[in-house]
Amino acid sequence: MKKIMSGNEALAYGAYLAGIKVGAGYPGTPSTEVLENYSRYPGAYAEWSPNEKVAMDVGIGAALGGKRAMVTMKHVGLNVAADSLFTVSYTGTNGALIIINSDDPSMHSSQNEQDNRHYARASKVVMLEPADSEEAKRFVKVAVEISETFDTPVILRTTTRLSHSRCIVALEDEPADIVVEPAAYERNASKYVMVPMNARQRRLVVEERLKKLAEYAETTPINFIEPGGGDIGVIAAGVSYQYAKEVFPEATFLKLGMVYPLPKQLIRDLAGRVKQVVVVEELDPFIEEHVRLLGIPVKGREVFPGIAEFSQGRVRKHAAAAGLVPKVADPPAVQTPQLPVRPPMLCPGCAHRPVFYALQRLRVAVMGDIGCYTLGAAPPLGSMHSCICMGASIGNVHGVDRAKVKDRTAAVIGDSTFFHSGIAPLINLISNGGNSTVIVVDNRITAMTGHQPHPGTGWTLMGKEVPNVSIDALARAVGFKKVDVINPYDFKLVLDTIRDHTSSDEPSLIVSQYPCVLNIREKKPAPTVDLDACNECGTCLRIGCSPMTKVDGGVAIDPALCIGCGFCASVCPQSAIKVPS
Repeated sequence: MKKIMSGNEALAYGAYLAGIKVGAGYPGTPSTEVLENYSRYPGAYAEWSPNEKVAMDVGIGAALGGKRAMVTMKHVGLNVAADSLFTVSYTGTNGALIIINSDDPSMHSSQNEQDNRHYARASKVVMLEPADSEEAKRFVKVAVEISETFDTPVILRTTTRLSHSRCIVALEDEPADIVVEPAAYERNASKYVMVPMNARQRRLVVEERLKKLAEYAETTPINFIEPGGGDIGVIAAGVSYQYAKEVFPEATFLKLGMVYPLPKQLIRDLAGRVKQVVVVEELDPFIEEHVRLLGIPVKGREVFPGIAEFSQGRVRKHAAAAGLVPKVADPPAVQTPQLPVRPPMLCPGCAHRPVFYALQRLRVAVMGDIGCYTLGAAPPLGSMHSCICMGASIGNVHGVDRAKVKDRTAAVIGDSTFFHSGIAPLINLISNGGNSTVIVVDNRITAMTGHQPHPGTGWTLMGKEVPNVSIDALARAVGFKKVDVINPYDFKLVLDTIRDHTSSDEPSLIVSQYPCVLNIREKKPAPTVDLDACNECGTCLRIGCSPMTKVDGGVAIDPALCIGCGFCASVCPQSAIKVPS
């Protein structure tokens, strides 16, 4: 039987088939659905961790305990987990450790565009890269075999296009339910305790392992030559292979499933069969540089751009411009009516909106963070003035305050991001005598990636009820004395509290707490506008709520979009907006 699956669904299915028993990760597009789907298989244990490093450490622990483990994260998440990755490369894994890591060419949902193939080379671990959902399923099993055979973590790299596109996957027999009795933990300090004396010895083991893996790369069936014409030999991996196959149908191909270490002899074999070698790869010239180091002339970055994701049309356009394939006439342009511009903005009724509007009214300089609340930076609110990476806001505002700027300042961070990497900088603020204000916009969920639980929600990915971690109690425990929890829809309270905290000389924290309206599906009757009372001052339009539009003689509220939060009524100076009783 066969089934259509996305790449992420296929990876989860492959993990189930491969006998992976423990999965941990942090949600982040485009990798999120891997763990969510895996958690539904019988015998699987899966958890969302507060951040990627914690997830990596959970996976390492499960592998050291002898199990097959999987860790999932998006590309920037590996920056967070890199500290553990680089050392587990030295210790080895005992059981299997598979790291599913998703790059995001074109930055569809990311703050940067990085090529994580470099992480494999830098940390000296294997990297596999499937080209479709069927390979995604099969490569998990290959990765497990490599991990257990060579005692190494294996990174399985995907990109957005593979993660979210769908194709046919062959279904397999259910894996046998193997009951493994708990084994004693392997006590081996020279292998697993990386003090310098032991690490120096393991460094030699890593180099020896790389040599063996390079030999394996020459013979593994996931690297293979597809015979074709003798003019052009194409080297490609991942989704780039699919695009290249359509553009160069007559070429001889070296299809790479293992992108680190790369197979030197297979590359030389390809070069010996063809007149010229072409590398088709997204982002950095990772494979191309390796081919050049072998002394083989190659065309790659001089033909194809190194920014943004490829498509079949994009590869064809650049290949034709370089004379590698015939030019084809552009298809006739499809005439479509111009769609109205829809800038991104906070959802109707979002509880973050009153906080950002208050920050705008008070002219506070805001150091922001990563989450749906980052949209507070968009006009008309325009109330976020920096956003670097997960958890950076609190350290940023502490630095700004140390620079002694004139403005009122505050850090704004979401609840999931706070648990991800906001706690350490919060402690830093206290321990270094800071006096900054931190606002946690707490909507009780990881909203941006699809409503996953976090340590503050009180339940796990597996649906188990657990104690929830209180943000305000945690702040008091680390030394904050000025802490307030507010309802963001009480706008006078929001204004007064932020004004009070940002004027204070002591460190302070505000928790603006209200559930995400998309999660609780709350909807009340929409307010109405008394056009006779409206003086068209435009105050209500400055809150940036999409159901409100300018009309002749005032404003109108679309009841289909409005959830009836009533915030617009609280800011109307003429009391022209009426909330139904």
